[in-house]
Amino acid sequence: MANRWFNWGKKKEPEPEDIKADQTTANNETEEISDQPEPAPDKPKAGFFGRLKEGLKKTRESITHRIDQVLVSFGKVDEELFEELEEILITSDMGMETSLRIIDELRQKVKSEKIIDPKGVRQAIKDIIASKLTDENTSLKLDTKPSVIVIIGVNGVGKTTSIGKIAHYLRSKGKKVTVAAADTFRAAAIDQLEIWAKRAGVDIVKHSEGSDPSAVVFDAINHVKSKGADVLICDTAGRLHTKKNLMEELKKIFRIIRRELPEADIETLLVLDATTGQNAVSQAKTFSEVSELSGLILTKLDGTAKGGVIVSIKSELNIPVKFIGVGEQMDDLQPFNPAEFVEALF
Repeated sequence: MANRWFNWGKKKEPEPEDIKADQTTANNETEEISDQPEPAPDKPKAGFFGRLKEGLKKTRESITHRIDQVLVSFGKVDEELFEELEEILITSDMGMETSLRIIDELRQKVKSEKIIDPKGVRQAIKDIIASKLTDENTSLKLDTKPSVIVIIGVNGVGKTTSIGKIAHYLRSKGKKVTVAAADTFRAAAIDQLEIWAKRAGVDIVKHSEGSDPSAVVFDAINHVKSKGADVLICDTAGRLHTKKNLMEELKKIFRIIRRELPEADIETLLVLDATTGQNAVSQAKTFSEVSELSGLILTKLDGTAKGGVIVSIKSELNIPVKFIGVGEQMDDLQPFNPAEFVEALF
């Protein structure tokens, strides 16, 4: 496998036009699970807010509880209080720039609204953080049939798991979903995605390990066309900005999608691990330079006190968060609701 990895970067990669010529060969390698069963009925959302609240427990202790302690200890609203609050935000992974901006807005709000008590300051911080997270584009734009979701991100952030959970979520909404196993380089990536596809009850299109990822996507597009699927979700290899050949491969995947489905809505979602804190912000900046990101998926919020990074990412990059994960169960990845998030945080 190692030799094949390094040789892949040296060989002349087929142009998008070459994919059509190789269609017969690629199709012979493709395995497809038969038609998926009827979509499952909608499941009630009751209980997710409770799971969200529980999942944000560590972050809440890192931010809100410390804010409350400071507010109780101060008898008046002054510059010393603002400095204490600023330190709390910075050390809770909201980032230096975002924290300074929040405190500046807090100063202005306290002055303009003549806030003189700690309770008012707490509400003001809550309102400011909520405004940072609010975005009209938090929902998926999947108006065409088919529509495409491309999932990207480095290894270990929860890409495969997120794909399975999003597929389950969309199927619960009555959508017919196909997933494309275009991460053909990582060992067991195809097998892992197939397990999640079966759990979610959706189709999967796959080739053998080491195959051209673009050929997998090409065959998956033909599959969704023939089966009348609503959404194609494409897995991709975990790639770092230093792996130039892999970034080029990602661009080739998008060329195939745009050529074969020129009218389709395309969501490009970057998966980030919340436990990595400010490193997640760095990853988002890197990927936003090479891909036109339409949204973020923030995973593992339940296992970290660094959930404040979600505010930093949205504030600094203005990329909407579309899904958050607060657990390992199938329903523990849900569309991001800024108002619910802030309410659970406070």
